[in-house]
Amino acid sequence: MKKINKGIWLHLPMMALAVACVLPFLLLVISSVSDESSILRQGYTFFPDQLGLGAYSYLWNHSEQLARAYGITVFITVFGTATSLVMTAMLAYPMSRQEVPLRNGIAFFVFFTLLFNGGLTPTYLVYVQYFDIKNTIMALIIPGLLMNGFNVLLMRTFFMTTIPPALIEAAQIDGSGEFKIFWKIIVPLSMPIVATVGLIQTIIYWNDWFNGMIYVTDSRLFSVQNILNRMLTDIQFLTESKFSAQLGEAGANLPSMTVKMAIAVIGILPIMVMYPFFQKYLIKGIAIGAVKG
Repeated sequence: MKKINKGIWLHLPMMALAVACVLPFLLLVISSVSDESSILRQGYTFFPDQLGLGAYSYLWNHSEQLARAYGITVFITVFGTATSLVMTAMLAYPMSRQEVPLRNGIAFFVFFTLLFNGGLTPTYLVYVQYFDIKNTIMALIIPGLLMNGFNVLLMRTFFMTTIPPALIEAAQIDGSGEFKIFWKIIVPLSMPIVATVGLIQTIIYWNDWFNGMIYVTDSRLFSVQNILNRMLTDIQFLTESKFSAQLGEAGANLPSMTVKMAIAVIGILPIMVMYPFFQKYLIKGIAIGAVKG
């Protein structure tokens, strides 16, 4: 009985922390289906006196734009994450091998990128004038997202602390080449860190709006985050500018408050659905990959 009671007291703080994490998302969803007038009277509350789907109705009226933006976001997330994983793993693996020359110099160069960058203006000029990626799908994939020094060092540490050198030597004795060792042995044994970095990159790509704002002016290439931000900006402009009086009742009925919540729900829902399937890999990968090698 004492052991049971002790276990309960140990779990209560974690249960309270879990509830504290869930409540903001619950409030977000409830606010998104609340009536605009209820939000104005009561503020954001778990128990609104009137519900409504005005925010989602407004978004549904732009369903064609949203569907196209979702398609672009899904593509850049899948393609960008897959490409980033391949590049990150193929850079981190040689850095983890003791016999590779200049591996410490390469590691310092990767670490240096975490501390310093060229700034926005030089970066913009390089990507636009030399790589010519403005208003292309690559503008949503490459700048600042495709390769991350933190992920490289995290994966390198995992390789150094988890993959036994004797296993690699045994594969070499059996006649396996470096690429075969990497794809047939290293990658299958490194699924926790691969899933961890993959989830991190997926979240980064899905939530990215900065590259679309800087490098894309063609509305046909807007990601879902850029479309939602554009909608929110348009609503704020119509309700707060001098045109609001000219719009009359139509302008007053725009769901400026609830649409913010609906936009947040649409933006985070796919990540929330996917996260539980990768949670165990994320925890294990970060715990092992963070050990100093």
